[in-house]
Amino acid sequence: MRAVDKLDERATRFEDLAPKVVRFGLVCGVIGLAASAGLIASSGLDRWFHSYLVAFAYFLSLSIGALFFVIMQHLVRAGWSVVVRRPAESLAMNLPWLALFFVPVLLGLRHLYSWTDPRVLATDDLVRGKTAFLNVPFFAVRWVIYFGIWSLAARYFWTRSVRQDQTGDVGLTRQREKYAAPFMVFFALSLNFAAFDLLMSLDPTWYSTIFGVYYFSGSLVGFYAFLSMITALLHRAGRLHGVVTDEHYHDLGKLVFGFTIFWAYIAFSQFMLIWYGNIPEETQWYQRRFDGQWLGVSWLLLLGQFALPFFYLLPRFVKRSPKLFGPMAAWVLIMHYVDLYWLVLPQSSPGRIPASLSDLAAVLAVGGFWLALAAQRLRRQPLVPVRDPRLAESMAFENA
Repeated sequence: MRAVDKLDERATRFEDLAPKVVRFGLVCGVIGLAASAGLIASSGLDRWFHSYLVAFAYFLSLSIGALFFVIMQHLVRAGWSVVVRRPAESLAMNLPWLALFFVPVLLGLRHLYSWTDPRVLATDDLVRGKTAFLNVPFFAVRWVIYFGIWSLAARYFWTRSVRQDQTGDVGLTRQREKYAAPFMVFFALSLNFAAFDLLMSLDPTWYSTIFGVYYFSGSLVGFYAFLSMITALLHRAGRLHGVVTDEHYHDLGKLVFGFTIFWAYIAFSQFMLIWYGNIPEETQWYQRRFDGQWLGVSWLLLLGQFALPFFYLLPRFVKRSPKLFGPMAAWVLIMHYVDLYWLVLPQSSPGRIPASLSDLAAVLAVGGFWLALAAQRLRRQPLVPVRDPRLAESMAFENA
C-alpha cells in the first residue's frame, strides 16, 4: 500500500482552516497599518522606521530560515522531515512578497542609516571611505539581487513539490536534490551580505566578519521554533494525526536545542574576539548595548535565549511532548524578536529602551500579512507532500 493511501484525508487538509487564519492575519495587518499611521504622527518617522526595520528583519529571518530548511532537506536527501516540509515551503514562498515589504526600508534609509547623511560623510573619514559600497543606488541593487536569488530558490522548490502532488513524478525529487547544492552556495553568500547591509551597516564604523552567521543562527532558531509551534497548533486543531508523531517533535526539538547552542556560540565568539582585541572602533558597538537600560536586555538574551531553552529542552520527554515543547517554542520566538530589537534600537537610543506602541503596530502590520499570505498559499494544497517518494519513510520515522 502506498504511503498516501494510509493518510487520513482530514489530517492533511487545510482548506477549512485557511480562511480563519487568513482572516486573522488580514485583521492584524490592517490594525497594524492603521495604528502605524496614527503613531507616526505622535512618535515621528524616525521611531516608526526603526520599529518597522525590526519587524521586517524578524519575519524575513523566519522565511530565510524556512528556505534554508527546504534546501538542506533536499541537499542531504532527508526522509524524516517530509511530513513537516510543506509549511516551510509555503513560508519560504513569502520571500517575493517580502521584497515588497522592503520598500518602506528603502524609503526610510535616511532615517535609519547614518551613511546616507551628507553631514556624516563630510565629517567622518571612516564612513566616507566606505562610500564605494555604502551608497543608496548600490544598496538597492544588492537587495534586488538578494531577493532575486531567494525568490528563485523558493519558487523552484515550491512548484516542483506541488506538481509532484499531482503527478507523483520521482524525477521532481531528483531535480530538487541536484540543484540544492548550488542554491545553497548562493543562499549562503547572499544572506551574509544581506545581514551586513540590513543590520550591521546601522553603525557604518563597526564591522564583524561573523555578523552574517549571527543573523543566520538567529533565523534558524526562530524558524525551527515557529515550525514546531504551528505543527503543534495544527495537531491541536485535528490535523496531522497519524502523520506527525512524537518522533518528529523530538527531532524538531533537537533542532531548536542545537541551534540555540549554535546561536550562543556565535554570539560569544563575536563578543570574545572584540573584547580581547579592545579596539575602540569595535568595542563601542557593545558599549552601547551594555550602557544604561540595555544592559538588562543583554542579560535577558543570555538567560532567555540561551540558558532557559538549553536547560528546559535538555530532557528527552520535553522535546517529545507538544504540550511541553510548544510554550518554549513560543518563548524562543519572543526572544528572537528581542535579539533583533537589541541589534537595531541601541544605535538610535543609547542608554534607554525606547519602548513604543509603534513596535507592536509594525509587528502586526508585517506579521499579519505575512501569515495571511502563507495560509492562503496552503489553502488548496495538502499540509503534507502526499506523493513524495520518501513519505512512507517519514511517517515510519523513529529516533535511534
